[in-house]
Amino acid sequence: MKSKVLAGFGVAAVAAATLTGCASGEAAASCTNEIKQPDATQVSVWAWYPAFEQVVDLFNETHDDVQVCWTNAGQGNDEYTKFSTSIESGSGAPDVIMLEAEVLSSFSIRDALVDLSEYGAADVQGDYTEGAWKDVSSGSAVYAIPVDGGPMGMLYRKDILDQYGITPPTTWDEFADAAQTLKDAGAPGVLADFPPNGRAYTQALFAQSGSVPFTYDSANPQEIGIEVNDQGAKDVLAYWEDLSAEGLVAVDEAFTADYNTMLVDGTYAIYVAAAWGPGYLQGLEGTDDSAEWRAAPVPQWDSANPVQINWGGSTFAVTSQAKDKEAAATVAKEIFGTEEAWKIGIEEAALFPLWKPILESDYFANLEYPFFGGQQINKEVFLPAAAGYSGFTFSPFQNYAYDQLQEEVTAVAVEGSKSSDQALDDLQATLEKYATDQGFTLE
Repeated sequence: MKSKVLAGFGVAAVAAATLTGCASGEAAASCTNEIKQPDATQVSVWAWYPAFEQVVDLFNETHDDVQVCWTNAGQGNDEYTKFSTSIESGSGAPDVIMLEAEVLSSFSIRDALVDLSEYGAADVQGDYTEGAWKDVSSGSAVYAIPVDGGPMGMLYRKDILDQYGITPPTTWDEFADAAQTLKDAGAPGVLADFPPNGRAYTQALFAQSGSVPFTYDSANPQEIGIEVNDQGAKDVLAYWEDLSAEGLVAVDEAFTADYNTMLVDGTYAIYVAAAWGPGYLQGLEGTDDSAEWRAAPVPQWDSANPVQINWGGSTFAVTSQAKDKEAAATVAKEIFGTEEAWKIGIEEAALFPLWKPILESDYFANLEYPFFGGQQINKEVFLPAAAGYSGFTFSPFQNYAYDQLQEEVTAVAVEGSKSSDQALDDLQATLEKYATDQGFTLE
């Protein structure tokens, strides 16, 4: 059965791409960084982190026996397409690859990743939170080492909320009331945006209400449980359906030029964001110098029983094509395993660390952010969110599931052609059919 699943995914991958990557040996000849110890074992790495060359140089300067040869093979899906092509051809993959946590199952089911439990993963497990480790594990297998995460909070325009007498909402009921207050006052903008292409963002909001869309264990790769139309998901989508129908929130697609402009010009008074959101926001052009930004915890459904959620996060995985898997595992475990490396990641790349020695340090907790009025946003918002995040199980066809979710959310919030209940019931039927067509057995 597994071969049928792999074949189905393989055809899709080949149809999607004509690009090829560099084999491990070839990659060493095209490093974008300097090799400090030419006689040492070289490990090729694909990654797109900002300021990553500084991290690579630090690793190479402090390791005599192994050196990193780094290439930026593209960001997100661009890199994944190249990796898929190398899997199909049996060559061309790097030794170590940066992957978002949500796609690990999509590659592990194709036998493209090494189970790091055989290469000392347990030695570093204690350096990560329970939720971060769950995101890289499936059953007893560990398919990557966590790097950065996206615990969620709420970034808001203090000046706008103050102008209309609005206290930053702590619950979603208060959030809806605040949106109504802005509209009733004739404010030029809206409280927030509910992007139809939010995908992982939308899934995180569902999870906060108790939605568990997938059950999957790589030890039984032919079986999957699908329940994307559970009550938690339906309650959340109905909430945003009502807000969008009343014109209380925008439904603009995220991460477009227009969206970025509206983030900084006051069109949206609140930006519900992951921990990487402050860095994203500060990097946008046209920010109003008079704007007063602050951060607060993400609103809750039940303030007495808060549920923390995560949006995004990346890892380092060792590929099955790695020539020296032990050396590759060393790189995956250690490249972001020092305070020096993480200070680069935090200060130069605005990453949110999942490595507990820096995550729990006074340095990180006490960082003051001038953009947020000197607020210690890590201590006040994102560290508690990270500590409370319990992890998430993704499907082995997560990108397809996200594509279908986006279509259904668009039908509800933008087109108004479906109710939230009907959209999620349709999503359930679509994913069940896709899974069975790919050879999975539904639990």
